[in-house]
Amino acid sequence: MWRRRWLADGAAGLASKGPSGTGWRLSDAQLDTLAAALEERPAAHGYIEDQRWTLARIADLIARLFRQRYTLRGVSMLLHRIGFSPQVPKHPP
Repeated sequence: MWRRRWLADGAAGLASKGPSGTGWRLSDAQLDTLAAALEERPAAHGYIEDQRWTLARIADLIARLFRQRYTLRGVSMLLHRIGFSPQVPKHPP
């Protein structure tokens, strides 16, 4: 396939067309809404058992807020994109 493109268009035919994939599913405004929701703490969204966000809970929150399904890995990558990082809370000794 690359040979056909090279024969037809030369070196320009082999130039990268950018990353493949579907792109981001949430808009910048939706990401801002998600960040604000995460700052509200889990109890504000019905998670009263404990006050920790988990990737599964965040995936559920995204599904409820925006009707988009994400894998746990996808949620983790999304969190990094908006400046959050998964971490284990430190408990006092």
